[in-house]
Amino acid sequence: MEGLKFVLGFVLLALASSFASASDPSPLQDFCVAINETDGVFVNGKFCKDPAQVTENDFFFPGLNMPRDTSSPVGSKVTPVNVAQIAGLNTLGISFARIDYAPYGGLNPPHTHPRASEILVVVEGTLYVGFVTSNLANGDNRLITKVLNPGDVFVFPIGLIHFQFNVGKTNAVAFASLSSQNPGVITIANAVFGADPPIKSDVLAKAFQVDKKTVDYLQKQFWTDNN
Repeated sequence: MEGLKFVLGFVLLALASSFASASDPSPLQDFCVAINETDGVFVNGKFCKDPAQVTENDFFFPGLNMPRDTSSPVGSKVTPVNVAQIAGLNTLGISFARIDYAPYGGLNPPHTHPRASEILVVVEGTLYVGFVTSNLANGDNRLITKVLNPGDVFVFPIGLIHFQFNVGKTNAVAFASLSSQNPGVITIANAVFGADPPIKSDVLAKAFQVDKKTVDYLQKQFWTDNN
């Protein structure tokens, strides 16, 4: 019986450990302000500045109140605030973003954050948002959507494809918090059709069940946009 309790306890500890490691590493000091180290050594995160040399500007980013230009092909602009913008975010496991959407269809295209969940709050306009689940027991990928108005909050689970689309007649603005200092982003269309070097058109034609001319056209469009 004691042996069984030990085994059960070990399993629970292993599971707890696996869950705990599913986010950025916990800090072992007050802060670890990032510096750009180029000596060829790689770490999971960034090297730390000498705490005696840290200033208030290492924890500061201005101007998120300012509207952004949404004249891109998709009609949106994401302004990230991660460890690349605020060095003091290093090891803290959080980041932030402002997203501006043009009227009549501004889109933050389907994308994923491989290292973070996201919580979004709308402060202006009306957004149609959603995410797609991984394969369910029946093999389906379920789409979960909601129309959001100012003050509404929505959560996108880690790693799942999600999007936001402006369905209103005015500009829209949302702010997002993410559970990683460096969440990463994979915009699906850009990654598939704009990869460098390109994915073979035979592969994409079969995957999307279209002809190679369509794939060649899309690769040309996204290759131009990405390069």
